[in-house]
Amino acid sequence: MTTVYVKEQGAMVRKRGERLVVSKEGQTLEEFPMNQVEQVVVMGNVQITTQTMVSLVERQVDVVFLSSYGKFRLRLEADTSGHVQLRQKQLQQKDSGSLALPVARAIVDGKIHNQRVVLQRQVRRLETGGRDQRQGEAVYVRDRGLFERSLAGMMQMQQAAQQATNLDSLRGYEGKAAAYYFDALRSLLDRGWGFERREYHPPPDPFNALLSFAYSLLLKDVRAAVQTVGLDVFMGFFHEVHPGRPSLALDLMEEWRPLIADSLCLELVNRGSIRPNEFTRTGDKQRPVELGEDGMARVMQAYGSRLGTRLYHPLAGPGGETTLQQAIVLQARRLARVVTGHDGSYEPMRAK
Repeated sequence: MTTVYVKEQGAMVRKRGERLVVSKEGQTLEEFPMNQVEQVVVMGNVQITTQTMVSLVERQVDVVFLSSYGKFRLRLEADTSGHVQLRQKQLQQKDSGSLALPVARAIVDGKIHNQRVVLQRQVRRLETGGRDQRQGEAVYVRDRGLFERSLAGMMQMQQAAQQATNLDSLRGYEGKAAAYYFDALRSLLDRGWGFERREYHPPPDPFNALLSFAYSLLLKDVRAAVQTVGLDVFMGFFHEVHPGRPSLALDLMEEWRPLIADSLCLELVNRGSIRPNEFTRTGDKQRPVELGEDGMARVMQAYGSRLGTRLYHPLAGPGGETTLQQAIVLQARRLARVVTGHDGSYEPMRAK
């Protein structure tokens, strides 16, 4: 199955028989068999015909609209009224408060665990690989002391989070763990990336911009998984509920951030697939740093490959093997089973 990214500005997407065709000024750029398309992602100034949108939605194909720089705008979906009972239970659980804290604790525990695993894996790769294969430059942990202190701080916050008695304190522990985590990431990056801390309103440096783009790609897929299962994407347990905020998608995204987005960014950086000089300093306060189209295409290609990675998941059926993309859906189903009372507790996805 294929995710079709259409980022050529001024392009048109239409259905021609049983094929999805992307064209511009009368010239066909790409075409795909409709029965092999799983998701269509339209970026920026791209048109898609009404007939094509209807046909895709009827086939349960995701149609997602992003800005030209990757920010989520909207997603088309078929009628979800068949999930009304699940959403009623979700609202009841939200109102009672009995489910929010245990689910949120599990999410935070899984996230910090996965962050620590990603950091430890990265250090092993750096120390065993020794050199950047493209330029022959030494690759190493710049500040071993900072790295070790950060790992220890994360462990302390993970233990404290497990004992949190309310959501506010849990969010505090998660925030401190994240600060330690990004300190450790900083020690793994060349200074040319200009990364000092995680900042995203707006990203002030190339690595923050890279992270934000990867998170935007991930959010569209987690959001789609939540809506596929039938849960209300806006009714979260860990993230506070605000108008327009997909709080539940942000909840379930947490355990996947390090496993999919962060590890992908580190891999692109350390392999030399993306370099700081490919980002443009715009002078615009709203978007001071931008990645060009070629760089975005490489990130999207690598992201798609990452989602195709196979792994074990207990809900995947015989053998338990599935793709990362399907595992995101299975995690949403896990939460739905907790909401309905079929399972007693939520089990986050944990890296081995």
